[in-house]
Amino acid sequence: MHTTPTLQPLSGTHILSLALNLPGPAALMRCRDMGAHCTKLEPPAPTAQPSADPMHSYSPAAYAQLHAGMQVLHADLKSTAGQATLHQALAQTDVLLTSFRPAALDKLGLSWDSLHARHPRLCMVRIFGSTDPDEADHAGHDLTYQAQAGLTDDGHLPASLFADMAGAVMGSEAVLQTLLQRSRSGHGHCLDVGLAQAAQWLALPRHWGMTTPGGDVGGAHAGYRMYPCADGWVALAALEPHFAQRIAQVAGLVQRDGSLSSMHHSDSHAALERFFALQRCEQLAAMAAQSDIPLHVIPVLDK
Repeated sequence: MHTTPTLQPLSGTHILSLALNLPGPAALMRCRDMGAHCTKLEPPAPTAQPSADPMHSYSPAAYAQLHAGMQVLHADLKSTAGQATLHQALAQTDVLLTSFRPAALDKLGLSWDSLHARHPRLCMVRIFGSTDPDEADHAGHDLTYQAQAGLTDDGHLPASLFADMAGAVMGSEAVLQTLLQRSRSGHGHCLDVGLAQAAQWLALPRHWGMTTPGGDVGGAHAGYRMYPCADGWVALAALEPHFAQRIAQVAGLVQRDGSLSSMHHSDSHAALERFFALQRCEQLAAMAAQSDIPLHVIPVLDK
């Protein structure tokens, strides 16, 4: 099968990151995958510790993957020597990526105005907790941003660090935006990315009512649900009428035509529950492949 060659739009671009934890390094990893030459400048590691980045303590495997193929340097930015190291690197840098709060950036002499005066072609992407000026200096993490966006109302921890990872995507997008604008203007530009705003972006389908219990992708549509089966779970995504009609036929719902009204009916839900409860994952996977039904099985080993 023919595959499209991977684009390298950032080939020849030098990005320097001061960002710790997850969103900044994940954004830098995306830039690396787009061909950028990426350097991370970390504070000196504490005694007997391999890195000052908390990510290394949370997950050494994640830290290793995030920084593979990158140069990692160390400098104390609160010292004169550290500032000299930073600005020497910035002279060869196209984009600076940070994740400090605004007040911390100012204390380190890294306000956009001062950087732009000293390095006029340098671009800057700043990842903040929020782009709202009244909240940008507030403490927060992925969980608080997701909660603020309305993504944690069931009281359970989220399945992933969605705000952080969405913020990383927005951060790499901002890198591309600033460089594109520089190519037109001839001077550097600064863009801010807010993790709270990233979570709010992810939450839009929920606020539109699509993923709430009454929404078609929130459980109201019998063709778009999780169902228990004989030895695991089924993720069924037969949302469009032709897919819904196929699963209805396979499951013996002869009176169902796949329309929204028919798949909203409680009888459709009950019939599919009964059908899946009797089937094993292997059978369902084969059925889905044969009938071209969007379905994924999740075996549970102890069932």
